[in-house]
Amino acid sequence: MAGSTVTIGTRGSKLALWQANWVKDAIRAHHPDVPVELAVIKTRGDKILDVPLAKVGGKGLFVKEIEEALLDGRIDLAVHSMKDMPADIPEGLCIGAIPGREEPRDVLITRSGQPLDLMKTGSRVGTSSLRRSAQLLHVRPDLIIVPLRGNLDTRLKKLQSEPLDAIVLAAAGVRRLGLADRITQILDESVMLPAVGQGALCIETRDKDPRIASVVAALDDLPTRKVVMGERAFLNRLEGGCQVPIAGHGHIDKNGYTITGLVCDVDGSHQIKQARTGPDTRSEQIGLELAEALLAEGAGEILERLNADAQQ
Repeated sequence: MAGSTVTIGTRGSKLALWQANWVKDAIRAHHPDVPVELAVIKTRGDKILDVPLAKVGGKGLFVKEIEEALLDGRIDLAVHSMKDMPADIPEGLCIGAIPGREEPRDVLITRSGQPLDLMKTGSRVGTSSLRRSAQLLHVRPDLIIVPLRGNLDTRLKKLQSEPLDAIVLAAAGVRRLGLADRITQILDESVMLPAVGQGALCIETRDKDPRIASVVAALDDLPTRKVVMGERAFLNRLEGGCQVPIAGHGHIDKNGYTITGLVCDVDGSHQIKQARTGPDTRSEQIGLELAEALLAEGAGEILERLNADAQQ
């Protein structure tokens, strides 16, 4: 496999660099003769830090510039957090590999060290995720949600520097940066269903690039791919982005593939949640069936209303 240098495109945050370096090391482990380097690319999402994601365009904010570099050949592959990936992949690109998944759940980090059910009425919780805030308000409508943007380390600092009692983050990022000791509580899925793809990495490549396909092939974890692609099929059918509170998480066990999905009003007042199970070879079809079930139960009306509000 010796040959020209493989260039990995990545955002410049600590977490993004950790993820890109993990992929770099994994490629070197399988192909020690292949030179690998990183190219840091600033995305629109990295530049706009004072506006909630739902107001500025959602998920594509963190990948568009990197995908443009991949399409025009400035980089050979891109490493993203899977939960940042829009439902639609640009023509000419594909998900080349999905490595084994980290912890997919969300975590609560509080100043007081108290878990969610013991937090005082009126406690201020920082998050700009509609999915997180809606589910928090569903179980604790007495909390105050405070918009919070920035990289993971920035948000942790803001917990101390701003009038916040707690923040909610993805467990995977906290653990990858060696900050697990900061976690107050891992939120159970019955309280906080994860985002589609949360905890998984996306290695994006050009879909007609056999050299890079062979480089990343060994990094693909088939069970994780089945689970995540089922989640993404669910999201794609609902046409979901950051403007609406949608959650979806699947897993494989001896009974096959199970995926749980949720659509919720922003204030948490109305939540539609179901699960579907079937053979893991049909994960994407099962994800689609789950989406149809939620739509039949009224999720379409919620999504239509929230999308209309987001465009105003």
